[in-house]
Amino acid sequence: MRNITLMSEYTRPLAAAAMLLALTACATTDIASVEEPPAVPLTGQTNDPAPGFESVKAGSEEDFILNVGRRIYFTQDSAKLDSVAMTTLDNQAAWLNRNPAWLIKLQGFADDSGSVSKMKSLSQQRADATMAYLASKGVDPKRMWAKGYGEDREVRDCTERSCKVQNRRVVANLRTEPDAT
Repeated sequence: MRNITLMSEYTRPLAAAAMLLALTACATTDIASVEEPPAVPLTGQTNDPAPGFESVKAGSEEDFILNVGRRIYFTQDSAKLDSVAMTTLDNQAAWLNRNPAWLIKLQGFADDSGSVSKMKSLSQQRADATMAYLASKGVDPKRMWAKGYGEDREVRDCTERSCKVQNRRVVANLRTEPDAT
């Protein structure tokens, strides 16, 4: 008799949960079909656009962010570009040279591994190194400017090494006109 009582104690909440899930699934499907455009058929190639980004216009800011990449990373206490950063910068330079209407602001950042003044200086060195590399690849220096922010604007406040690397970066931001100083 006790087993039957226990079973009925669990049956009611399970039945209620199942009904809520069924109702939620119906509502979610209806909303999704209204909000999302139909997917473009994919060819199975590695350069197929990600779902939802099929209509990104070539030469747009979205194109730069999605197809080129706007962040490069550095090792601790260094402004030296590694091969991964140079590959991204090669892609940025090629894109910028194809799209000469865009200006680019290079924002340098650092983690909290040193004094505030040291990190500010290092972040400026990172942004300057990035700008020099892009200029060496044909990007007109008049289209670029670099600013180091030190450890301000951290991506994440953390102590783990794998997390801190996210803060040691330069971010390339496209502009249509120079920032007001």
